[in-house]
Amino acid sequence: MVIRSSQNQKLKTIRRSLKSKGDLAPLEGPHLLDEALRRGVALEDVFMTPEFLARDEGRALHARLSRPAIEVDQALLRSLTDADAPQGSLAIARLPRHGVGALPRRTDGIYVYAERLQDPGNVGALARSAEAAGAVGLALGPGSAHPNHPRALRASAGSLLRLPIAVQADAAELFAYLADLAPRSIALDPHTGDELYSAPLTGTLVLLLGSEGPGLSPELLAGADLRLRIPLAAGVESLNATIAAAVVLFEIHRRRG
Repeated sequence: MVIRSSQNQKLKTIRRSLKSKGDLAPLEGPHLLDEALRRGVALEDVFMTPEFLARDEGRALHARLSRPAIEVDQALLRSLTDADAPQGSLAIARLPRHGVGALPRRTDGIYVYAERLQDPGNVGALARSAEAAGAVGLALGPGSAHPNHPRALRASAGSLLRLPIAVQADAAELFAYLADLAPRSIALDPHTGDELYSAPLTGTLVLLLGSEGPGLSPELLAGADLRLRIPLAAGVESLNATIAAAVVLFEIHRRRG
């Protein structure tokens, strides 16, 4: 039976749950569903359109589910999602997020701390770059977008299902948690910082990333162990925060082989 009414009780419950910004997260599209199944993520419900179920990809994903998907009209599925084109599937996953205790403690590990990173797409992109560069975990400070936001999950391309994440994490709390690893903090300072490519980047490192507009708070900038700048071509003042973070992370990754 295909759900075709927007007044369906199941759909109403899902809409209310997603608005609460709790542990439930919408995984839009087959790529995120595939990754969730690979990772053993707990799925509350999976919605698929008849058109998607008629395709080889849809049938293959459906065969991996622990219980049958709920068939829903294509227009109704679109009304449940943030994406313009959800590609025929939507999974509701249970993704509880915790504080700094969720992060592994690793000698010589690379950590990222984001302060008031408000754009969900930037949170997802940052997680994707951090994972790709071998970071141990990502801590999101108060005021940052939630990692379960649909745009964050889409932009992460699965990284927010794999990379350890801490939410509502205070910077002081993070450094206290890592204290016996002797972490050094890195802040980006495009004007007076030392050049990235000649800076010492050994040991346990925490890359501090500020908000999209004001950047890093004066307190965190002043307390950073390393203040670095990325050399840019003449006439270019700065990089997008998440792009700058990726440059630094991959320079650390390059040096560590």
